[in-house]
Amino acid sequence: MKRVSSVLKEFRTFAVRANAVDLAIAVALGGAFTAVVQAIVAGLFTPFIAAIFGQPNFTSLHFTVNGSLFQYGLFVNAAITLFVVAFALFFFVVKPLYAIRSRLGYDTSPPPPMAACPSCFTDIDLRATRCPACTEQLSADWNK
Repeated sequence: MKRVSSVLKEFRTFAVRANAVDLAIAVALGGAFTAVVQAIVAGLFTPFIAAIFGQPNFTSLHFTVNGSLFQYGLFVNAAITLFVVAFALFFFVVKPLYAIRSRLGYDTSPPPPMAACPSCFTDIDLRATRCPACTEQLSADWNK
């Protein structure tokens, strides 16, 4: 009985940690947001696409090779949904969040100074001693 009690206590500690609660909230909000975006796609974008291309749903698009059915319309529908979800997330979540954080004074530090790696020309932090892209060891005066 003592062992069960300690396991339950450990579970309670895990369940009420901030990151576990935040994750649960994020999953719930993500599900609700997905439903809204799917409704936007079905109610606005799909009829608009149907007006342009004459077909409201691309799931019936397919071709056959040696008896194998390739349903590329499923991919087209998924790609449109992905684009709309990414667009909505960026403009309705990310941009407003950045604006709020900026107004509250968070993340106001400028990005570190960058320079191109002499080997692969990837932009890297001037303080770096090794390129993260090509892993070349950089000399002390590489950025001069």
